[in-house]
Amino acid sequence: MKEKFKILVIEDEVKILNVIEAYLEKEGYEVYKAIDGTQGLNIFKDISPHLVILDLMLPGMSGENICKNIRSTSDIPIIMLTAKTNEKSKIEGFSLGADDYVTKPFSPRELIERVRVILRRSYRDKGPLSDIISFNNDELRIDIKKHEVTKNKKLVILTPNEYRILLILASNPGQIFSREQLVENVFGIDYDGFDRTIDTHIKNIRQKIEDNPKTPKYILTIYGMGYKFGG
Repeated sequence: MKEKFKILVIEDEVKILNVIEAYLEKEGYEVYKAIDGTQGLNIFKDISPHLVILDLMLPGMSGENICKNIRSTSDIPIIMLTAKTNEKSKIEGFSLGADDYVTKPFSPRELIERVRVILRRSYRDKGPLSDIISFNNDELRIDIKKHEVTKNKKLVILTPNEYRILLILASNPGQIFSREQLVENVFGIDYDGFDRTIDTHIKNIRQKIEDNPKTPKYILTIYGMGYKFGG
């Protein structure tokens, strides 16, 4: 089973910290929190996160110094949060090694999308995540590198969108995804179609991977909420 991405959030405004945590956890990330630089660096050394979300305006140690400290030992992605909106501040942030720069106030959904894009870009061809996801003694198997799905060792032909939906769900077993979340993940945040399109794709996927599509064991409907993978 694939390992969850670990994300460290260093932010001294507790309300913002908790909102970021809630949105990240909803997406299935493993979240660690720190309210100052010293605590953040200690957690960073303990857990080796896959990505850091770092506020620049912190008490004690500044975000800039934290970024320098992290960059002295690691090239993991860093997203900077700040109320500074001028071009000079952004250039300084990137010069310190930041991968992205988000100004306050910000949309949590936009931040999550930036996290998703950076993680995909950074760990697509490397990293700790397995290239194979399998269930029930390889009954259902997803080869991420080859973009292939097999059921009982027989190739399952999926459309690109069906494959993306299956991969999202199977990569996060037990996590409930709303139709809106699946639409954003598969079609992008600018998609203006109907979220019920997801239902049609789910139906088609079940026809292809379930022993009995009417009583599925892999893609489960959570009424009033969305779908989850139950393999």
